[in-house]
Amino acid sequence: MLGVASSPWVYLLTALLIVADAFLVIVPSETVVVALGALALSTGTPNLWMLVPVAAASATLGDSLCFAIGRRVGTGWIRNARLARAVEFARATLDRRPASVILTARYVPFARIAVNLSAGATGFAYRRFLPLSLFAGLGWALFNVFVGASFGALFPEQPLMGVVLAVLVAIGLGVLIDTVVARVSRLSRPEDERAEGREEREGTENHTDDIDR
Repeated sequence: MLGVASSPWVYLLTALLIVADAFLVIVPSETVVVALGALALSTGTPNLWMLVPVAAASATLGDSLCFAIGRRVGTGWIRNARLARAVEFARATLDRRPASVILTARYVPFARIAVNLSAGATGFAYRRFLPLSLFAGLGWALFNVFVGASFGALFPEQPLMGVVLAVLVAIGLGVLIDTVVARVSRLSRPEDERAEGREEREGTENHTDDIDR
């Protein structure tokens, strides 16, 4: 990895990974940016002043492409009533508090894809989406580079140790963010949707009891 970090191609490879992460959650773009941030402080490469704008611009590009796919596909294919209500909830939430939704979703892979697709599919104006996506991408890039750089500065003589610890901390923070966002999302769901979920669970339990008897 040290050899890759010192190559001028590292910025292009990083950009491609971040854009791909807009569609494929298995792509570890956060991990790559954190690791490069750690190496930047401990070894001097890559250049932080290049890494941050490349990461921010690539994140914005990926989100915009995801938005475009949502706009292209639309919501006409939805036939499931529950899914239709979920999309409508996303549209209403984006209308009420677009900044908090888009900024928060950038840090949660699955939520990021869902929000960007929903924003495009439900007719959210791109002129409103783009500046929020730019701000979210910049914040995301600064956050991940800062986490990595912090550990790179702590272990200047052991760059790989700094990378490993920075990645572990970043993963822990990611899990924490996922948990908080999921809990807040459950609490903010409409009461009738929560009631429907409870009824479905009770129906499943009753059906299971009938089979057992």
